[in-house]
Amino acid sequence: MGIRKKTNKNPPVLSHEFVIQNHADIVSCVAMVFLLGLMFEVTSKFAVFFITVQYNVTISTNELPEETAVNHFHHGIKDLATIFFYMLVAIIMHAIIQEYVLDKINRKKHFSKTKHSKFNESGQLSAFYLFSFGWGTSILLSENFLSNPVSLWEGYPHTLMPFQMKFYYICQLGYWLHALPELYFQKTKKEDIPRQLVYISLYLVHIAGAYILNLNRLGLVLLVCHYFVELLFHISRLIYFSNENRQLGFTIWAVLFVLGRLLTLSLSVLTVGFGLATAENQGFDWAAGNFNVLFVRVTVLAAICLTQAFMMWKFINFQLRRWREHGQAQTLKKKQAPSKSKSKKDKGKSTSMNYPVARAVKSLNLCF
Repeated sequence: MGIRKKTNKNPPVLSHEFVIQNHADIVSCVAMVFLLGLMFEVTSKFAVFFITVQYNVTISTNELPEETAVNHFHHGIKDLATIFFYMLVAIIMHAIIQEYVLDKINRKKHFSKTKHSKFNESGQLSAFYLFSFGWGTSILLSENFLSNPVSLWEGYPHTLMPFQMKFYYICQLGYWLHALPELYFQKTKKEDIPRQLVYISLYLVHIAGAYILNLNRLGLVLLVCHYFVELLFHISRLIYFSNENRQLGFTIWAVLFVLGRLLTLSLSVLTVGFGLATAENQGFDWAAGNFNVLFVRVTVLAAICLTQAFMMWKFINFQLRRWREHGQAQTLKKKQAPSKSKSKKDKGKSTSMNYPVARAVKSLNLCF
């Protein structure tokens, strides 16, 4: 994420700089068009596809003394319109957090260009992960998925979802889709774009896969687990930027990261490899939403395992680079520390020799 400099000059209308500076206002106007469409009978039927959750199914239950109606939802092609609208909402929220929170902190702290970019990234993701983790946890508790793990595969296919779960998936897909145009709006550096595209694509593929294949319960549990670990990392990085001596959060995150990967693999194998493999409802039926066949199960497990292996490989390289550069910095500091007994000439030489130390410390900061 690059640094956006505010200038008093007005760029030409519809130029790149004009769109970047005013993208939040432009997107707000587009979103307002859909909201205004609800006010008129002619356009309300069209606007409702973008704003409200589609494919409502009402089920009557007799569990209580009186018969009650419960609303559930399934997925369909109309969800693309809803995802598009909430992608616009995510762009607007991103701009609000950036302008009214992160930019004000940046002006007070006077971060370097590298820290400025990473601070903005961690600030945005911390807000999203905190919101998603809290919302996802409330759904898990209300649906009793944690107290009854068998429900992750029992009764598959889980074509019907409560409103909160479907809306959660809609917002997740909308958020990660909004991250693609944000690469342009935030003037992301060219060297950072491939890394950003990789993790955005991984999120979209896995979330959409769980949503379409009706593995929404397993997907929700894995997302909540993953978001908690990522939330801890980005909060630790924000704390590190305020005080570089506070690195305890990274140690805790490293332990939880490994445990999170093990938990993800265990739940995936238990649900897909054993639970669905031994379920009575076997076969492929697109209309019924049943994808419980060997090819799909192997593909799902392979995708999850490869993703976890890729994340562990990146994690190990990150830790090795961090330890190596930290050790080099400490060694150079000890060797090049000026002594009181040296002459001024020697002190001048030792000061000039401290430039490798500065470079090592700077490279250590880049790891975070």
